[in-house]
Amino acid sequence: MVSGNLAFAQKFGFPKLVSQSDKIHHLIPKNWKVLDSVRGDLNRDQQPDLVLILEYNQAIDEDRAYGNYEIELITETQKPRMLAIYFKSGNRYRLALQNNDFILRSEEGGKLGDPLKGLRVDKNNLALSFEGGNAWRWKLNYEFQYLQNQWNLVTANNVYYNNETGEMVDKQYDFVDRTIKTVVGSIFKRNISNETEEDILVFSQPRTLSDFKKPWTWEVTKDNYL
Repeated sequence: MVSGNLAFAQKFGFPKLVSQSDKIHHLIPKNWKVLDSVRGDLNRDQQPDLVLILEYNQAIDEDRAYGNYEIELITETQKPRMLAIYFKSGNRYRLALQNNDFILRSEEGGKLGDPLKGLRVDKNNLALSFEGGNAWRWKLNYEFQYLQNQWNLVTANNVYYNNETGEMVDKQYDFVDRTIKTVVGSIFKRNISNETEEDILVFSQPRTLSDFKKPWTWEVTKDNYL
């Protein structure tokens, strides 16, 4: 017999997604719903692949990372989310990625509410956008490319700004050309008297959707997190 306390302490387990099906509704686990979806060719085979953001139907306590994933865990009570990518092959969808960590949850956007702001396929790349904060706000944009059986981060954009004064720092990362562009100035005066600095972006190896635990956990350069 399992005691009530032990049962309550059991950790939430993410389901293993269906590996393939010709019916989209078969891809959705029980007690989960589709929060957002998009179609587009991600593996360059001229087939409309399917990207799903799934959300569990009830809130649980989740240990989530902020900064260093190894030591800075904060318990949030919210509904877990998953990112699922299915490649279209003939009349079937085949699972290409399941990621249980990267999609920000509804309670991780501060006063702005749900931080999930965009999901799209852009020129064969998967693009994800998040936004949140209070008086000081942030925007995060990521583009991942499917290359050699992994999802490499190719570009990213991190904007940090004050909603009242307009004070802004906009960092634009290009992991293909290995450059980082920093724009400092006002978000209200884009391209007018803002200062721009470009530098070489140094990193050892590409980050992928498999090893990038969630936004804000990769210190790309000193004190600069994505």
